[in-house]
Amino acid sequence: MSTPTAPFHAKARLLHWLMAPLVVAMLFIGIGMLSTTESAYALLLAIHKPLGAAILVLVLLRIAVRLRHRPPPLPADLPPLQRRAAALSHWLLYALMLLMPLSGWAMLSAAGYPVTLLDGLQLPPIMPRDAALFATLRGAHHWLALLLFATFLLHLAAALFHGLVRRDGVLASMAPWRRRGRH
Repeated sequence: MSTPTAPFHAKARLLHWLMAPLVVAMLFIGIGMLSTTESAYALLLAIHKPLGAAILVLVLLRIAVRLRHRPPPLPADLPPLQRRAAALSHWLLYALMLLMPLSGWAMLSAAGYPVTLLDGLQLPPIMPRDAALFATLRGAHHWLALLLFATFLLHLAAALFHGLVRRDGVLASMAPWRRRGRH
């Protein structure tokens, strides 16, 4: 067991715990969209589009907070390979949380479908209408989703490893239940 880690900035913790259930919901909605009937598909798609737009806005905020408020240092006794893996996996998560909504928006634009948010607000297309481009983007969106799901599971496993095995304060540093004065 090592010295407990300092907490993440409050804004970073808030955005983390706000986004975590949204990203998980999006992954399961996406899975549901692949294997459902037409009426349920329309409902899931109506949820998927604005939720994706919300995640895009939140991840941009999250990146800004991350750049403004550096995360706390990892425990000094953490092996260098694990340090590199932690840094790379966090930036991969950010990249995927950014790429998923952008690839979905681009895919729908290429298909000629509007991205309609709440109250009929439509986002402008970001790609030209092109069936081949749509097919490519659809495949990319699918594979990015699988990579996001795998990366999320590894992130969860690492958090549990730090919290239950190492007990080094890394999990607690992002915990919303963290008490002041305790590390």
